Amino acid sequence: MTTHHPGQPDTSSDVAGEVALEQAHVDRVYAELEKAGARARDVEADGMARGRTSRTGDVRDEELTGLFERDALVFAATRRRAMIDTQYEGLVFGRLDLGEEDSTAAEREVRHIGRLGVRDDEYEPLVVDWRAPAAAAFYRATPVDPMGVVRRRVLRCTGSRVVGVEDDLMVAQAPDDIVVVGDGALMAALTRSRGRQMRDIVATIQAHQDEAIRAPSRGVTEITGGPGTGKTVVALHRAAYLLYAERRRFEHGGILVIGPSAAYTAYIERVLPSLGEESVALRALGDVVDGMTATRSDTPEVAAVKGSLRIRRLLSRIAARPPVGAPPALRAFIAGNAVRLDTDVLRRVRAEVLRGHQHNLGVDAARSALAEAAWRSVRQGERSEFLDAFDASRDVDDFMAAWWRQLDPRELLLTLTDTEHVYALARGVLDQEEGAALAHSYREAVETGEWSVADVALADDLLARLGPVQEAEREEAGFYDIEELDDLSAFGVTDVRAGVARSGRQGSTRAVFTSADARERLLAGRLDRASGYAHVLVDEAQDLSPMQWRMVARRGRSASWTVVGDAAQASWPDLAEASQAREEAFAGLERRAFHMDTNYRNAREIFDYARDVVLPLVPDADIPAAVRETGVDPVDRVVTGPLVHEVSAALEQVLGEVDGSVAVITPRRWAGRLASLDGAGDGRVRLIDPLSTKGLEWDATVVVDPDAIAEESPGGVRVLYVVLTRAAHRMHVLRPA
Repeated sequence: MTTHHPGQPDTSSDVAGEVALEQAHVDRVYAELEKAGARARDVEADGMARGRTSRTGDVRDEELTGLFERDALVFAATRRRAMIDTQYEGLVFGRLDLGEEDSTAAEREVRHIGRLGVRDDEYEPLVVDWRAPAAAAFYRATPVDPMGVVRRRVLRCTGSRVVGVEDDLMVAQAPDDIVVVGDGALMAALTRSRGRQMRDIVATIQAHQDEAIRAPSRGVTEITGGPGTGKTVVALHRAAYLLYAERRRFEHGGILVIGPSAAYTAYIERVLPSLGEESVALRALGDVVDGMTATRSDTPEVAAVKGSLRIRRLLSRIAARPPVGAPPALRAFIAGNAVRLDTDVLRRVRAEVLRGHQHNLGVDAARSALAEAAWRSVRQGERSEFLDAFDASRDVDDFMAAWWRQLDPRELLLTLTDTEHVYALARGVLDQEEGAALAHSYREAVETGEWSVADVALADDLLARLGPVQEAEREEAGFYDIEELDDLSAFGVTDVRAGVARSGRQGSTRAVFTSADARERLLAGRLDRASGYAHVLVDEAQDLSPMQWRMVARRGRSASWTVVGDAAQASWPDLAEASQAREEAFAGLERRAFHMDTNYRNAREIFDYARDVVLPLVPDADIPAAVRETGVDPVDRVVTGPLVHEVSAALEQVLGEVDGSVAVITPRRWAGRLASLDGAGDGRVRLIDPLSTKGLEWDATVVVDPDAIAEESPGGVRVLYVVLTRAAHRMHVLRPA
């Protein structure tokens, strides 16, 4: 979303004009790209024609030369054409305006930055490849060291269509002929609206941000600060800077950016300049584990159970038990001997194997240990002959298929739907109320076909214990089997829906069929082991539960870290336990800390209201100084009429007062009743739940039932504090009677 600030040098019509201006250039780029693709195809065809001969027998030297030329031309042309085809999506993502601070448009040089270099027929550059030295300033320029840049712009594109722009101003005051959009525009407005004193404040903000952006890559860089201090923007520019400054390390190892929600990751895509899908993985907490995704939130009580480290004892017990339906004893006839291994022996064998192997990778070790136990039970004949006979036994094959079958971590979580089963597993770990709530949460998962965000970390813990599921060797399908599979209806497969799944580090997508059965949806796909990254960036770090910190740590064992957060905004209640898990994730790495203490998002009137709500209950909250005023206080009133009408009236008022986006933030209890308001105001209004507002901002907000928001949220008043600091200019707080 593009934020518009009253009094700043951009308006809705200016933004539309800037988007249209960039669209015209992007259209020209894609036209040249089409011509480049045609030229590559012509060269490829020409190369294929070279070296052709109708002669048979020995090849002449000139013919060998033609064959060599053909191979070289075809290789180069094919590679160029493949590059053009694969980089079509989001090709142009940046722009630099270079010149002096007081330069005119005619004096400034414009460079567009993208995934691929593109030139016109006169060989003039239309797009500079992001890896080229000429693009360095796009990643390295800051207001402290602008490198000749007046304005840096990020383009948001869908295919070849420009859908938005976001600017960073690199000079103290924007030239009169430049329109600045987004947070850069806010900086421009601050410097213009308050004179020299405000300029000094902004310069201080930018200098401190610059230090954090350029801090050494090694170890852990922590960026803290209250709401509206620009922590997220600084962290994302740091990721861009590191990838450009140490390209070989980070492009090869990858950067993982983790945010609290899917709404958040969609929002910050506009801030992080595109660096190529091979370099940066952008994930919400519910998407960290490849093959699994979740957006649903648990109740605070259940989230507290699933996020605490004590749940690991329950997971350890469930991973050590035989699979559901496993036979209690082994009976077989081996090398003329009747073999019987009872439950106690099988339990000892299982425990012995699991001490040194992950379950799914320990099939061979389990079979060997079972064979040794069987030999010890009979000790008749030659040991080697007995073991060979055991290994060849069909009875043993059948037993192993049930007793040590492959286990999907999600399958084990779904056994927790049985309350009595949970009570037995959780003895000494959870009380009965907690156990019942946990079982109820998994019954809800089976009913809805949706995991909760907290479940992802539990599945990852079990995946680390069990190992990835090993697929059995597939038998070759016969001719008729292949032919018949073309018609799925012959097998009764009619109830499927099209969907998309993510795979691999870069979060690429592939087409899948999604079952309409809830349980099948929960178990769809395959969980992959954790990929390692060279750098991990965690935003809203105060929200991670201890179990989520362990999940993230598995992906950053050899990584450097950038960690962004504010304890006063935490949605995880036990900060001490989370801090312990966080310290274990960093494993003694060297630390450096940067604190942002100026709130330039919220008007002072709005932030003062939020401050007065949080300080009585969180007296040590990090309270930044808000530097901007509107002269308009938040509206706080009790509503006695129909809630939809009251919220609609508040929306009508704020939509007339701001040009940009508006959020209606509501607890779960009112979400259904207010659903019709989502998309109101010509698409400017969004209905959103409190936890999904993390890291986001709007020009105005309508906050519904703040007491219920605090009651329903794991972090209580801390989450309410987040909600009350999302608005830049106007805020209405409505309290149902």
